[in-house]
Amino acid sequence: MKKIVAALLGVLVFYCAVDVASAAPLISATPERVLQGEPLIITIESLNPPLTVEKLVFDGKPIDIFLYQSKPTAIIGIDLNKKPGVYIATTTLSNGEVLIKEITIVKREKYEAPLGIPEKLGGNSTTSQQKLISSLSNENYILNNLWTGKKAFWTQKFQLPVTNPVITDEYGYSRITGSYSIAHKGTDFRAKEGTPVMAMNRGVVRLARSFRTYGNTIVVDHGLGLMTMYMHLSKINVNEGQLVLPGKIIGRSGSTGYTHGAHLHLSVRVNNISIDPMKFLAFFGVGTTTPRI
Repeated sequence: MKKIVAALLGVLVFYCAVDVASAAPLISATPERVLQGEPLIITIESLNPPLTVEKLVFDGKPIDIFLYQSKPTAIIGIDLNKKPGVYIATTTLSNGEVLIKEITIVKREKYEAPLGIPEKLGGNSTTSQQKLISSLSNENYILNNLWTGKKAFWTQKFQLPVTNPVITDEYGYSRITGSYSIAHKGTDFRAKEGTPVMAMNRGVVRLARSFRTYGNTIVVDHGLGLMTMYMHLSKINVNEGQLVLPGKIIGRSGSTGYTHGAHLHLSVRVNNISIDPMKFLAFFGVGTTTPRI
């Protein structure tokens, strides 16, 4: 009888040990193998009070953390040209414990397609090409220097900016314009002139103005370097500094700037790194309900 009791106690101790181990804090990554140009989501699991996250470092750089669904979370943008390989994410907890996660960045298969300059921007002349590259440089400089909040302004899931979405141009390929190759760092949605464009989540309008290349543009700051950008609009319905809520109509689609027809160009940036908007939305369980064309 004593042997049976001892055996049962041994089994109980074993399962208790498994339960304790499974409840230990850990660092998870979505995905663990991430393509160039995609978002990387870091989450700290099973972190119970009074433990807190002191800092998170990825590739030697500190990363901001916010709470999403009650878990410490970080969104990291992987640059379209980030060198493939294995990178390390480390999280330091308030008790001094360090959690380590290996992340593999995988090379994206890239392709090219020709895209001429519309007549409204001078057509396919050498002068027009040079003006295009110069204006892109100036406009990106402005976008890269926008103010961002020191906290996350959102708690709900992100949503699509248009209803009945159909993707007409995907993220990540290069457009050949004359002697220049320009990466398409966004997703284009079919949207006839005047289609309502909605804020994808709660945030502050940091920019609402007209550009030569990007056309009428709105940038919504969601805090901690996360921004959504809505370009080529026919109309802007918000002002800089305005707080917008998810689903708020902030503008109307159009064909201003470097376009060959009305559509919505959507960009998502994390600390000035443009990522694939659809991969970002997939983290929240959001995708298109209609096929790409």
